[in-house]
Amino acid sequence: MLMRTDPFRELDLFAQRLAAAGNPGTWSKPAAMPMDAYREGDTYVLALDLPGVDKEAIEVTVERNMLTVSAERRPLPRGENVQTELSERPLGVFRRRVMLTDTLDAERLRADYEAGVLVLRIPIAERAKPRRIAIGGMTERARDAATAAPDEQGARNAQDTRGVEDVRIERDAPPQSKQLSG
Repeated sequence: MLMRTDPFRELDLFAQRLAAAGNPGTWSKPAAMPMDAYREGDTYVLALDLPGVDKEAIEVTVERNMLTVSAERRPLPRGENVQTELSERPLGVFRRRVMLTDTLDAERLRADYEAGVLVLRIPIAERAKPRRIAIGGMTERARDAATAAPDEQGARNAQDTRGVEDVRIERDAPPQSKQLSG
């Protein structure tokens, strides 16, 4: 259900993660966020890791078929007499863009955020779901003839059978030849 446009995207993400190790993402060059994508029944689910990010610092937008998730993790406030010994948690701006197919109903997208994981649920559009097609027994012309008014029906029958002789063949009876007089 997601459209992949770049076959080297995974390699690019890996290179970005290596380059971003120790470097915070900026608004002009945001860091990538890890994501899982899977289908659960009639819903497509995206789960993005954003540990330590406030709910108010997350923005989810959809423009046409482009889903964008942006978030910012700011450093924790520290007092004046604090000396940092180790800092491994990534800070800064994170962004992930995902191209959605037309088979997803982005209008009904739902977002939940709990325990540092943003879960987006996108229902599959009704037009994309498998459906059974009923097969009718009458052609359109036969249906029109069957529903026509009695006066119109008689006129149609007369018009359709002009020049055709009624020939009946019965089973188990020897075929008979019939001459047409003209």
